[in-house]
Amino acid sequence: MTGRRRNRSTFLPTITRPVRATVMSAAALVACASLAAGCGVIPGTAGSADAPITVMTWAPWDTNATNKPGMPAMATAYAKWINKHGGLNGRKLKVLTCNDHNTSVSAAQCARQAVKENVVAVVGSYSEFSDSFFAPLEGAGIPYIGGYGVTSEEFTRALSYPVNGGQPALLAGLGKQLAPGCGTVTLVRPDSIAGDDLPPLLNAGLSAGGHAAATDQLAADNLTEYSSPATRALESASSGTSSKEGCVVPSLGDRTDTFMDSFRRERADYPAVRTATVLGSVDQTEINATGGQSGPYEGSYITGWYPVAGDPRWDPMKKAVNEVAFGDNRIDPADAGVETTWIAYTAFKTVVNSLGNGQVSADTVRRALDDGVKVPTGGLTPTLQWSSTDNDDLASVGLSRLVNASVTLQVVRKGVLVSAKKGFFDMTGTLESANLD
Repeated sequence: MTGRRRNRSTFLPTITRPVRATVMSAAALVACASLAAGCGVIPGTAGSADAPITVMTWAPWDTNATNKPGMPAMATAYAKWINKHGGLNGRKLKVLTCNDHNTSVSAAQCARQAVKENVVAVVGSYSEFSDSFFAPLEGAGIPYIGGYGVTSEEFTRALSYPVNGGQPALLAGLGKQLAPGCGTVTLVRPDSIAGDDLPPLLNAGLSAGGHAAATDQLAADNLTEYSSPATRALESASSGTSSKEGCVVPSLGDRTDTFMDSFRRERADYPAVRTATVLGSVDQTEINATGGQSGPYEGSYITGWYPVAGDPRWDPMKKAVNEVAFGDNRIDPADAGVETTWIAYTAFKTVVNSLGNGQVSADTVRRALDDGVKVPTGGLTPTLQWSSTDNDDLASVGLSRLVNASVTLQVVRKGVLVSAKKGFFDMTGTLESANLD
């Protein structure tokens, strides 16, 4: 136990604020029609038929913890690219970006700015402070499309429309993959509220594969050196009576690479220990930086939401980036955040297209999503589809808004991250057994 206040809840608001926002918008329309003059743009709309469609993307950058500068950079690049090719149904896309600084105060400020700027959606964003940003968005009826999936609330709030299974699907998938081949499994994760969600998810996958629960090791996610945590993880993974190699699973966000630097130095004094992690904690760039084939990730299993970065299904994204953002070092096509933002904007484009010549507003975007518009992503995910009702299969474990529990299984071979098995693997059944209380 960490003593921190838990913010997880499987219950949705008793009175949904989007309804209030819809009623207020309708009332404003009636007032405008009655007075026939003096009315401005209704909050949460894109204004006149030729006005830009305004959205926001936020993420932390230049902080001492996890940073995701590629997500707002990808959003800005997407807007340049789509506008260069005719926009969304002929209308310009305007993207606002905001730095949440990895603080609850800044996250709330970003959300309030989104409301003030009358955005029709927040798209492809990252924040660990969902308890701070959802309330302002719900008050204005603004949908949150394609969040990174780092918090449990992204899978419970009525206005959240996730494009992936977040950490729940990744860790459940990783646990199931590791169960047959690992001895003692040690999870090294952040000493934070978001980190508290990780052990039961990994354990659900391990249990599904007939393996005992992992050892839960806490570590700060803003250290500059991890010799002590790495040593403790190695000692833990080397313990036990199993003849199988122990496995260490670091899940420290941007600090995973720092942990692995220390882990590589310390592991020489211990029996062979395998490593495994989830995409987002490590990617091909990190594998290269830590020695490639001779580095600590060789042979590691990694679960992801999407195909490996070298898959041709990513070619449209890479082409768009090269066309409008060549040389922008913030945008790494192999970064899971960048990939999530691309898919989120792909979904948003499909929703806007479904509205035809109708009004584009927070209300109409949300209504289209709740009515079950189908979103193909070019094979990067299964076809996405949301509704106004919960996912009954996962509501009991606090993941009622999760519609895509699929993961991909990857492995590092000869220093290259490749597919371990073809296709997507649905973790819905495994997640149903997760103990998230």
